[in-house]
Amino acid sequence: MTVLQNPALITPQDLFEHWQGHRGLTRKTIEAFPEDQLFTFQPAPPMRPFGSMMIEILGMVGPTLEGFRTGEWSTVMTDYSKLDSKTALLEAWDEMTSTLERTWKEVSSERLLAQESAYGFPVRPLFHLALYLIDNEIHHRGQGYVYLRLLG
Repeated sequence: MTVLQNPALITPQDLFEHWQGHRGLTRKTIEAFPEDQLFTFQPAPPMRPFGSMMIEILGMVGPTLEGFRTGEWSTVMTDYSKLDSKTALLEAWDEMTSTLERTWKEVSSERLLAQESAYGFPVRPLFHLALYLIDNEIHHRGQGYVYLRLLG
């Protein structure tokens, strides 16, 4: 395992707080969605409903946190496919946010700087994977904003 020298300018705590800030914005976007459109509205099929995108985000976080913590990378996303209401989605979102908070404390700076291959991505520092998850969430939240505008 190769570890980068001269750690990044952002601390793991700063990265965690940044991530949690985005999770809070995404939660507000979920809350803003009309219940009857969350899992059904598709502005232009095959675009997915916003609820489906949020299920994808939820499913990626747990296995990635476990990989950060242990170095073992499961390609199986956590299955949230049975979520079918805004309330259930928000409860799962809050539970994953708590899991992120608990688990992040177990992830050292050295682990985040460790260079590994995960999920078929090239070998790179693990903090890049955290940035990917954050960017993916931002991307899907942006789609949610567009969907909300289309819904009036």
